[in-house]
Amino acid sequence: MEFLKIFPELSLVKDESLGRKVQKVWQKAMDIGTWKEKDLFSIPFTLLIPDTTVNIVEHTRAVTNVALKIAKTLKDIYRNMIINEDFLIAGGLLHDVGKLLEYECTEGSFKKSTTGNLLRHPISGANLASIFELPSEVIHIIYTHSKEGDNYERTIESTIIHYSDFINFETLKEVFDVKKQ
Repeated sequence: MEFLKIFPELSLVKDESLGRKVQKVWQKAMDIGTWKEKDLFSIPFTLLIPDTTVNIVEHTRAVTNVALKIAKTLKDIYRNMIINEDFLIAGGLLHDVGKLLEYECTEGSFKKSTTGNLLRHPISGANLASIFELPSEVIHIIYTHSKEGDNYERTIESTIIHYSDFINFETLKEVFDVKKQ
């Protein structure tokens, strides 16, 4: 897999070992979900927005880049702010990797898989990251980026990914005119 072509943000991770682990998690998720590299560009970033044209790669990159801009702003304004950018980038790139287990494509239509009906993507993504011994801080970001994290105290990095994800989701929901429930 030509990971850096798909997710160039990985080149910003200074810890090469962490970068390699991020790639291994994506590859394992693709293997388990029986996805090919080209499939990443057709997998929708969510099943909650009917007919979305935004794929998981675009969403993952957008969340990671929004998070980096938030982190930069916080560090520029609050000079004593400490944010681990390696953890932030790894968490951004991996926050939705579990969707490769949560979704399946049958006859050209995406839906929840059997696994997806049992475990939401933050849980399966965190489990995958654990297999490759990613730092607990990154696993925490993956697990707590969505509603599953509402009962936990989020780290700074997890808070940034959480809100970056929801900024993207809520904005795209408006773009695709999803009726508020």
